[in-house]
Formats: sequence, C-alpha cells, structure tokens
Amino acid sequence: MKNYSKIALCVLFFSAAVFTSCSNDDETPAPVKASIYERLGGTKMVADPDNSGQMIEQGRLSFRKVVNSTIGLIVADIQSNASGNLQAHFAPLLAETGTTQATNIAKLSDNLTDFFSFNTGGTNAVNTYSGLSMAAAHNPATNPRMGTKSSSADYTKFEGYVGAAANANGVASNTELYTDIVAVLESLRTPIVQK
Repeated sequence: MKNYSKIALCVLFFSAAVFTSCSNDDETPAPVKASIYERLGGTKMVADPDNSGQMIEQGRLSFRKVVNSTIGLIVADIQSNASGNLQAHFAPLLAETGTTQATNIAKLSDNLTDFFSFNTGGTNAVNTYSGLSMAAAHNPATNPRMGTKSSSADYTKFEGYVGAAANANGVASNTELYTDIVAVLESLRTPIVQK
C-alpha cells in the first residue's frame, strides 16, 4: 500500500508540473492593440496638404480629414434643408458671416481634431485638448455657440455623419478600426445627449 501511495504521489506531482508548464505557455500575454491614433498613421510626419511647407503627424491629419468631412456633410445637409439636419445645433456658428464664420469653423475643426487625437492615443503636445468638457460644450447655457441641446436621435445623426466621413477618408465600415471609432463616439453619448 505504501508503494501505491508513493506512486500516486509521484504521478500527482508530475501531472501538476506538466499542467503548470502547459498553462504557463497558454498565458502568453496577448499583443497590445495599437491605439486608434496609431492605426490612423500615428506620429509619422507627413507634408500638411493644407499648410504648404509644414509637416503634420499622420494620425492628426487623418482625424482632421474626417472632422472636416463631417463638418462639410453637416453644412451640406443644412444648406439643402435635408430632413433631420442639425441646423438648430449649429445656428449660432452658421449665423456668423464672412471671415468670422470661416475662422470659427476652422476653430471648431481644430478643437474636434485636438479632442479626438488626444483621446485616441495622440501623445505629443500638438494633440492637447483644452476645450470645454463634453457636457459643457453641448449645453447652450455654458456654450453660447451651441444652438440647442442634443437628443439621442440628433447624436445618432451626428454619428452617421462621422461614419460617412470616415468611409470617405479610407476607413471602411466593416473594419475593426471603424468599430473602435464608433465605440469612442458611443462613449460620449451620455454627456452630449441632454434632452
């Protein structure tokens, strides 16, 4: 009986060693997924097509293109009086005229580019966001440049504009990158939707 116990004990220790070594192999850490900013080009410096002779991080340029395309789609729908357009939200900005309007639309673009670059992995100083919180930025009581509070339907419409702009700038809807961008937008729904 003693030999049987010793053999069983040896088998138990051997099994434990085998299973422990196997489980260690299975616990190899999964590779860390690159940030959205990195997947949009990251910190690689490229020529800035809007500013001759200047360089810009590819990730920031990618975001700026999507932001500018989004603004263009919103304005086009407002100008064509498309159903469900976001005119009420942008009325103060669109009521401005001439260079004031152009300058303030450029500021909006820069602010949104800063926000998205900073919050998706842009680490260099150029990607610092110092604007209002999302709740304050989307409340006309704290931001006179916001025409009205957003409903969930308004925000869904905005997400559609961003999705179309991302598609137009090379981010296909059926990709993990697109899904991750939508997840970032969805994480902002609660502070932005205020009615």
